[in-house]
Amino acid sequence: MLSKGSAIRSPSLPYVGPFVLFLILLALSRVAPFPEWLVQSGFVAIMLVAIAMLAPRAWDLQHGFRVRHGTGTVLLGFLVFVIWIAPDLLVPGYRHSWLFKNALLGSAEPGLSIGAHGQAAILSLRAFRAVAIVPLVEELFWRAWLMRWLISVHFLKIPLGTWSAGAFWIVAVLFASEHGAYWDTGLAAGVLYNWWMVRTRSLADLMLAHAVTNACLSAYVVIAGKWEYWS
Repeated sequence: MLSKGSAIRSPSLPYVGPFVLFLILLALSRVAPFPEWLVQSGFVAIMLVAIAMLAPRAWDLQHGFRVRHGTGTVLLGFLVFVIWIAPDLLVPGYRHSWLFKNALLGSAEPGLSIGAHGQAAILSLRAFRAVAIVPLVEELFWRAWLMRWLISVHFLKIPLGTWSAGAFWIVAVLFASEHGAYWDTGLAAGVLYNWWMVRTRSLADLMLAHAVTNACLSAYVVIAGKWEYWS
């Protein structure tokens, strides 16, 4: 008879599964022929179910999961937000360069329809996704799993934040590529988040920093009408 712990054959699944599902839902949400509210609510609901099923079985969420450097973590999260919006504020038309607008990367286009911009329920769902779901899913994958798996496939034997130049830069570059037309700021964010993981060795701190960044960015999107940041 299988024990509860052996129900998941691979220790990687709780770290990788939610992220893969997130990418699949993200791709489907862009082509789904359904009303915006249904797409956003369905996205959030499915992700919450998956997280509830898989994330609690991630070893790092069960052992020593606590914020250890609250002030520094919040400041880092805010710094990443500033870096994210600074190029477009300082250089008009910056994001229209061929470096950020091409067949490979696509372009910085709003992910929400114009009609959704004034609908509080849809905006709340989109912000919740950015602030609560993305930090958990991405940090489990990028810095709790991949950054260690690149050092050893037996990643749970590798302490969080273990330094490896190869793992550090591979994760930073892949994290940048995930953000398409915002690859430059994505690279800067990836480097800073990776550095903070090496510095703090705390998954909770990384999730908090990422959540602060996305909370600030979500507020900026809605207040300033910069919908392209929600691509």
